[in-house]
Amino acid sequence: MRFKGFTDAWEQRKLGELTAEFTEYTTLSSGLPLLTSSRAGLMYQNEYRGNLTTDSKETLFSVVPLGACTYRHMSDDDIFHLNINALEKGLVSREYPVFTASGDNELNFIVQHLNSDSKFRAFCAEQKKGGTRTRLYYKTLCEFSIMVPKSVEQCKISRLLLDVDHLITLHQRKCDHLCNVKKSMLEQMFPREGESLPRIRFEGFTAAWEQRKLGEIMDVTSVKRIHQSDWTTEGVRFLRARDIVSDFKNEEPDDYLYISKDKYDEYCAISGKVAIDDLLVTGVGTIGIPYLVRNLEPLYFKDGNIIWFKNGGKISGNFLYYSFVGATIQSFIKDSAGIGTVGTYTIESGKKTPIFLPSGTEQRQIGSFFHHLDHLITLHQRKLEKLRNIKRSMLEKMMV
Repeated sequence: MRFKGFTDAWEQRKLGELTAEFTEYTTLSSGLPLLTSSRAGLMYQNEYRGNLTTDSKETLFSVVPLGACTYRHMSDDDIFHLNINALEKGLVSREYPVFTASGDNELNFIVQHLNSDSKFRAFCAEQKKGGTRTRLYYKTLCEFSIMVPKSVEQCKISRLLLDVDHLITLHQRKCDHLCNVKKSMLEQMFPREGESLPRIRFEGFTAAWEQRKLGEIMDVTSVKRIHQSDWTTEGVRFLRARDIVSDFKNEEPDDYLYISKDKYDEYCAISGKVAIDDLLVTGVGTIGIPYLVRNLEPLYFKDGNIIWFKNGGKISGNFLYYSFVGATIQSFIKDSAGIGTVGTYTIESGKKTPIFLPSGTEQRQIGSFFHHLDHLITLHQRKLEKLRNIKRSMLEKMMV
């Protein structure tokens, strides 16, 4: 894929022919981030905040005490290699090779090309200089070759990819903002620990909330065990705890499991069928993750690993779901899970789970508000994933 009007063959060039090493050093200064492979810390007003060491294999050095060395001062036109990071203003240790484009070459084109090149990652992985840690020197980096077009085409490709990156960043920021709004509203619209009323309410609601235990309101149970030999590749959906966690994160599970319709009918005759607004909650692994049943599509799940709250319309389904997302119930689940190596959330704990309940009308308004917020978050996540896929495809088709 090329822009119209470009037909010249690309040339193979070494990075040393396209770049120049950046060697300007500076002492620590205020207001600039310290750029690292983890991006976990910032340097402000000569004060180190955050932990810059990680367990990542890509970490090339540990941060030394403040003032013990000088740093490279980078501008928008410089790039440092961890793997190749985005262009940023900041300070970077002298341990990292930093380079800028030479001649009329386009720096962002080089960066985008390297980020999409699996051969470059393999090249970097082979470098084992300076002990057990991977260390890439600029002189070594200069020996890697890439295919490049003339500078005019480099610029057009670079600008297009930068525009896509800008859109990705915008949607990521919108998504992050909505997630922060949701987190804040969960803290404000449900009573905090030790309190009986929320900090924020919809207009017109003033009545006190009632604290109850879920076992007093509804049946808390599980289902008859399905053995692994009964799993199939089609039929009635069979949920495991990890499937619920994937759904909660808006991710696709690793694989889908099913049981036969005959086995479903046989076991449901004993355990009953899930109904709309029933809640399934993970009891092992990542515990306390809720799954709200929203339709009448047949569904079965793994006993013991998932707790079944037979709501039966006693509580607004969305309100029950977001109550489990909120801090009060999550704190209870964490405290009741035990101190063993593997925490569990049991049927008995489920029965004792506390919940604050306003009127049914207020429940429905709160549940609807958070459900709409989640819908917006999902839309932005999908747009974000679509843009990332578009960029991935463009890199595959526009780079040699």
